Amino acid sequence: QVQLVESGGGLVQAGGSLRLSCAASGGTFSSYAMGWFRQAPGKEREFVARISGGGLSTYYADSVKGRFTFSRDNAKNTVYLQMNSLKPEDTAVYYCATLTAWGSPDYWGQGTQVIVSS
Repeated sequence: QVQLVESGGGLVQAGGSLRLSCAASGGTFSSYAMGWFRQAPGKEREFVARISGGGLSTYYADSVKGRFTFSRDNAKNTVYLQMNSLKPEDTAVYYCATLTAWGSPDYWGQGTQVIVSS
C-alpha cells in the first residue's frame, strides 16, 4: 500500500509560480513512475505530467509544456511540480499518483488546491 500526500497549493496571481510536493510512503518509491493530474471545477480529471522511476524521463501535457517542471528526489521519496507562468486556466485541484507499468494511475493522493487569479 502506497500513501501519497500533496502540499504546496495556494492562491497566486497570474504569471506567478508555485511548487507542489508529493511525499510518498510505503512501497519502493524509486520503482514507481509518478504522475500529476488536475481537476478543474466542472471538468474531468486530466493528465498534467509524468516522470520515470529514475527521474530521467518526463512527459508533459501540451497545456503545461515549457511552464511546468516535474522532478523527483528518490532519497526523500518526494516528487515536485514546479509551476511557472501560471494562468487562470491552471486553477484546479492537483493530484499526484503512482503509475502502473501501462502508465495508468494507481494510488492517489488527496489533492492540493491551486487557484490562479487574473
